[in-house]
Amino acid sequence: MVAARRGSAYLALADGTFFKGESFGATGEAYGEVVFNTSLSGYQEILTDPSYKGQIITMTCPEIGNVGVNPEDMESEKIQCEGFVVREYLEQPSNFRAKQTLGKFLEEAGVVGISGIDTRSLVKHIRTVGAQMGVISTQDSNRESLTAKAKAAPGLVGRDLVKEVTCRSKYEWNEGTWVRGAGFARPKTDFHVVAFDFGIKRNILRGLVNSGMRVTVVPATAQASEVMAMKPDGVFLSNGPGDPEAVPYAYETASSLMGKVPIFGICLGHQMLALAAGGETYKLKFGHRGGNQPVMDLSTRKVEITSQNHGFAVREESVLKKGFKVSHINLNDRTVEGLEHTSLPVFCVQYHPEASPGPHDANYLFGRFRKLIGRQ
Repeated sequence: MVAARRGSAYLALADGTFFKGESFGATGEAYGEVVFNTSLSGYQEILTDPSYKGQIITMTCPEIGNVGVNPEDMESEKIQCEGFVVREYLEQPSNFRAKQTLGKFLEEAGVVGISGIDTRSLVKHIRTVGAQMGVISTQDSNRESLTAKAKAAPGLVGRDLVKEVTCRSKYEWNEGTWVRGAGFARPKTDFHVVAFDFGIKRNILRGLVNSGMRVTVVPATAQASEVMAMKPDGVFLSNGPGDPEAVPYAYETASSLMGKVPIFGICLGHQMLALAAGGETYKLKFGHRGGNQPVMDLSTRKVEITSQNHGFAVREESVLKKGFKVSHINLNDRTVEGLEHTSLPVFCVQYHPEASPGPHDANYLFGRFRKLIGRQ
């Protein structure tokens, strides 16, 4: 495997916080909101998750790169984040599935990475002051210059990033994943679901297929009339990046579809349904990103270990008089993790059941969607 190019790299935040490290991956400069992910593994899935568009990801796990990169673990067709920050980059992977080094993967995608910095200090700072814009550079070493660039970079609030990651035309998806002993049997494929691509992950599509769905994926801008013309048995609203209130065309379409067909939403799709009903969202201080977030299903009182990736949340009081009830809560900060409509076949969750950190704690949600469709 080809070794990645190494050299000096610098990270500056908009508040003047500054780090010097080593570059890996591409050279140049990367701008984005600096956030952190607490997952111990799965960095390839994280890098290729479209929900990270516009962000620079910091991994809290100190060693990254040890399993390399392989074609099977892609959540989309390419790396989606703007930059990557790690404590220690391992250039030579030690895994039988590895086809490429992480550094080469970043380099080919034009994504700048920085290693050798104190990520614990960086994460503690983000937790204290909140996520903010930053810049990674292999070209500029001047603290004042880089801080000015970070301050000038466009933030995520009010910015429509969905249009940058959605598909351009509709397509069919029929690939599933079957794991021996995962606790479910392959159901008959007898329901047609239209899935809105706000930045959809491939494992979500596999989860729908695993549950017996025939899936048609449509762009985020698809109209309700176009969707209903396909005569779907259900509609799915996907994950995606950025500020949900900056995507009015999406939640207006969701509002038009509510009551016409069963709907299931994940992550940004969850926020779209809240906004569709007239609710509100707000920006979290530093968001939830990682594979260890505890969530309680209020109907069963069971706790699920969940994977999450979001910087915005639904304001609870804004949806309680809009026909929704809270179905799941985050046990760390009591934020809303799930909603269920009291009279319409509509439900959603903020977290990612397809990521399976539990490993199969939340698989039931795809089955719940299937049962909801079957009752109509």
